[in-house]
Amino acid sequence: MLLMEKKIVSPQLNSEKKKKPLLRSFNGEQQLIPPIWLMRQAGRYLSEYRILREKAGNFLNLCYNPKLAAKVTLQPVERFGFDAAILFSDILVVPHALGQEVKFVDGNGPRLRAIRSKQDLNKLFDRIKLDRLSPIYETVSLVAGHLSKDVALIGFAGAPWTVAAYMVEGGTSKNFEFIKEWTRRDPSGFEILINRLIEATTAHLYAQIEAGAEVVQLFESWAGIASSSDFQKWCVEPVKIITKRVKERFPDVPVIAFPRGAAMGYVGYAEATGVDALSVDYTLAPTWVAENLQTHVPIQGNLDPQVLLVGGSAMKDAVHTIKSALNGGPFVFNLGHGVLPQTPTDHVAKLVQLVREE
Repeated sequence: MLLMEKKIVSPQLNSEKKKKPLLRSFNGEQQLIPPIWLMRQAGRYLSEYRILREKAGNFLNLCYNPKLAAKVTLQPVERFGFDAAILFSDILVVPHALGQEVKFVDGNGPRLRAIRSKQDLNKLFDRIKLDRLSPIYETVSLVAGHLSKDVALIGFAGAPWTVAAYMVEGGTSKNFEFIKEWTRRDPSGFEILINRLIEATTAHLYAQIEAGAEVVQLFESWAGIASSSDFQKWCVEPVKIITKRVKERFPDVPVIAFPRGAAMGYVGYAEATGVDALSVDYTLAPTWVAENLQTHVPIQGNLDPQVLLVGGSAMKDAVHTIKSALNGGPFVFNLGHGVLPQTPTDHVAKLVQLVREE
């Protein structure tokens, strides 16, 4: 993407043109007040979420209950006035719809029946069973029908490398030894899994967009565990294929990527993958992001969730630093990872206030 022409846009113009602030930023516009939403903005830090979570019985039940999932998706928008709602779901619904056993254990996170060889791939479906995910697309449709004209709806999926990491490790991991071993022992076998995930992820995003998602984000949560060669082969190339396919069918739908922990891998990532915007993690200095990334692509990020948890002057100073560096170009304020469960809600409300101060 070439250096973008910057346009100063007044917030009042938004209501006149009925264009959503989030979409304007992802289309390359600089705005006086940046739009804001937060990764994991719907979650355990909200008392209203915890009520619905208990009502659903377990996490996956909540993801697959359209009425409850729609309420959860809307809760943070209604409470804080965010500029976007992001579908309440999980990246692991894709392996679930490929036939892998997936469950969430309270206090321990996801548990999957591990897939660790070419032979194990026979335990999966050849193609994703989208009918298993139809409740999720119903959730998207319900949310789209309830949002105000200024609030955008974000769909999402995990990028293939990250989803594969969970599938191969059987959950989260400290060392990710099994996925690293497979990529070296049998790269052609591992590529079959990645290709299956490329097809499944693309189909999942198509369905979300058809149901009403206006933006989609690919979460590459484990980009940081990949070596430089693995990053190019297993992170960059699959996202490039998915993005190309989404843009061919839905050219007006922005695609965001979040290669968390990619470090210098962020450089050239947008150009290599074709994504419309980059979400950056909190390890990157905002001034460096402005100089090296934002000249090529709209940026989303990158407050440390721990700073949001602490609040006070630390949060005020961090917001000022981020806005000073990044609000000179197309920018969406977000975290550099997700909201922590113990985050006080008044800190989130204060964050929104600070971001919207001129």
